[in-house]
Amino acid sequence: MNTSVPVAILGPTGYTGLELLELLANHPRMHAAYLASARPEPIDITREFPRLCDRLDSTTPALTKPIDHDAIARACKLAFLCLPHDAAIAHTPPLLDRGVKVVDLSAAYRIKDPATYHSAYAHHHTDLNNLAHAIYGLPELNRAAIRSAMLVANPGCYPTAAALALAPFIRAGLIEPGTIVINAASGVSGAGREPKPHTTLVEAGDNFSTYALGTHRHEPEIEQTLASITPAGSGAPGVLFLPHLLPIERGILETITAVPSATAQSMDQQALTNVLSEAYRSEPFVVVRSDAPTLRDVQRTNRVHLSVKLLPAKGPRPSRLIIVAAIDNLTKGASGQALQNANLMLGLDEHLGLR
Repeated sequence: MNTSVPVAILGPTGYTGLELLELLANHPRMHAAYLASARPEPIDITREFPRLCDRLDSTTPALTKPIDHDAIARACKLAFLCLPHDAAIAHTPPLLDRGVKVVDLSAAYRIKDPATYHSAYAHHHTDLNNLAHAIYGLPELNRAAIRSAMLVANPGCYPTAAALALAPFIRAGLIEPGTIVINAASGVSGAGREPKPHTTLVEAGDNFSTYALGTHRHEPEIEQTLASITPAGSGAPGVLFLPHLLPIERGILETITAVPSATAQSMDQQALTNVLSEAYRSEPFVVVRSDAPTLRDVQRTNRVHLSVKLLPAKGPRPSRLIIVAAIDNLTKGASGQALQNANLMLGLDEHLGLR
């Protein structure tokens, strides 16, 4: 008989922690054995989230417990950290020291350069040793390293879509460096569960707005990932990242433009689509399409949908490569990808709990 692996969720009452709980409720080989919260009083999960009533079996506790590293290590093989970045840095070292594998859903271990991390998050990194050894958890680009990792930095939602959309074209030298523009729009859940003035119904409903232009925390993460896959001598893949807020619950749509190389300009539509198809032929969570995806196609799934189109030069306008990517920010952009990483780290089938 297959045994079920016990795992912990630190921060189960935020959007990503709740999403993980719902995914684990359908996982045949993994279960939430410890729910840890920084709140002073225990939380009855099914009272706070009634939709979980009758969905959590006897292996998942109804009440949260304090964040106790020794207790977590006794009960669990892996911990999901659904915490702010500063709290994640505080709890990761003691968990790793006790032999607990960690999937961190915050940004604490994504950006390798401490100075860049401080600039983006206004927080000095205090765990440089683990930062150096953390594996960036994008399975489609890093699967082998994730399998043997003790600490995985789960990617951000915008960077996941951007990296998967651009990687095949950058690797093939089909995009001119420094010409990438990412127009991205996210549902309000991307801002987290804590209320903020601009994410209230009155402000966000029936509205559409830009935010954090030139200062978004995900921009250096996107640039770092693209730089890691850029062929030597090709120049830095500079990015202009333009985030927008959609008046919806969940989902991200990115329309990415770049100047195509001379080789790309000579390719027809099928050949360009084949670049994506060949790159992701064996990837279970990447769907390559001939038409542009919409958010409805990916909401509440762990899939990213991709399409590509070449706009030829017209008058003074140069040609442009247009790549469209759609994901669910809470699933493939956060908790679903975290579960995908955990499956790999624990030697389980990568698909479990995600179909």
